[in-house]
Amino acid sequence: MKSLTVGDLEDCLLNKVDLRRQQISQAVEEVQKVVHHLTTNISSQDIRFQVVPYSETYNENIKVLAPSQFLVTVPVKGLAGYREAREQRWRYYTLHGTRLPCPLRDPEGLQQWLEVEQFMKSLWQWHETDVNIDGDIVPAKVLLVFRKLVENAIRTCHLSGKVSMLGNRSAVWVAVETSAYPVEVELVPAVEIPTAWSEKARWPRCLQRWPSQERVECIKSFGFNLLACSSYHWQLSFFRAEQVLLEQLDDDGGCRRKCFQVMRQLKEDVWCPGIRPVITSHHLQTVLFWTCEKYPHFKDWQVFSKAFLRLVRKLHKCASQHFLKHYFVRNSNLFQCTNPIELDAVAQKVSTFLKNPQISPP
Repeated sequence: MKSLTVGDLEDCLLNKVDLRRQQISQAVEEVQKVVHHLTTNISSQDIRFQVVPYSETYNENIKVLAPSQFLVTVPVKGLAGYREAREQRWRYYTLHGTRLPCPLRDPEGLQQWLEVEQFMKSLWQWHETDVNIDGDIVPAKVLLVFRKLVENAIRTCHLSGKVSMLGNRSAVWVAVETSAYPVEVELVPAVEIPTAWSEKARWPRCLQRWPSQERVECIKSFGFNLLACSSYHWQLSFFRAEQVLLEQLDDDGGCRRKCFQVMRQLKEDVWCPGIRPVITSHHLQTVLFWTCEKYPHFKDWQVFSKAFLRLVRKLHKCASQHFLKHYFVRNSNLFQCTNPIELDAVAQKVSTFLKNPQISPP
């Protein structure tokens, strides 16, 4: 074993980071070809779903949560001019059309209702009962329609040997066989709202020093998405805003990105490996953002070993407490639905590392 020094850790793990980047790039390339093919067929079947574009560079619709776990947002079409709902009302419906004696629970954290009347323009198909109940666009019904379209597209595009549906899940998951390894892909219909910032995201916080006010305005201009991944409520997503934050991390010459990459590599190799890890790259990214906000100055990110261990300590605290606030929506815990036993196992491994920071030689 090698002791943690700047040279040891950087040389050993950054070589792995480069190899990971090459492997992920190849997997993304193959997955996005499949997704583009499928969504082209889906869009021809149902105008409400757009084609996920093919990109030779960065594809903003594909989020790599782990080497074998991707999230792909499929933009919907025909909803424009979003406005926040001003009136609260009770909902008494079920997904099957029956009436409830008591109202459905209100959305919490990253969730919200979505009424078709919140859009200044909408295709008549969004008013149809296959996706709409009492004026609400219901994510579970959208997913039901979308799942059937995906199943049909796999057959029509003759992709059955390369793509298969993953059952026993409320969301739409497919397994894609790439040349290197199989990748599990969640396909999520997404309402893109590029012209507004969610009222639930009360950001930046008072006296916040990172990022700069100019950067904040730029980030908020990218808006947010609403994802169909639960029964009644849509989930807020800020993938575009988060990507802008990541891209501009080290404009001052610091080592924030390097710390994040090395922590991600250790997470995938040692602390939390596997196809569906309890902690994903998105969790680590959120840990990074909170640490950057707490330590906003260049001097805090000059020495790799100090900055890296500070970041790992933050990860350990969040995993051991089963609590990680969403960076933009503070009252949402990203670990709320994760397995506490698996989180404890990760926390224990990270704790062991912090007591004696060592890595195995490559």
